[in-house]
Amino acid sequence: MIISGKTKSGFKYQIQKEQVENYEFMELIGEVEENPAIFPKVFKMLLGKEQVSKLKDHVRTEDGYVPAESMIEEFKEIMNNPKLKK
Repeated sequence: MIISGKTKSGFKYQIQKEQVENYEFMELIGEVEENPAIFPKVFKMLLGKEQVSKLKDHVRTEDGYVPAESMIEEFKEIMNNPKLKK
């Protein structure tokens, strides 16, 4: 099942609900606290390379930086989509 959404900042996304329910995805999320460096892998597993690239461009600053905090906030919003809880 495809879940569509839009974050407060205006980023539109589509994710597979099954991916969020995937045990391997949950394992990765559990490892992020111990090893924050794997967070990009979690993002790619959730959104895919193309959407991650679009999101990075979406949050990119005028100086060309992609703030980690912005990416984390977008991730939290996506994961809190009420459609994922049904």
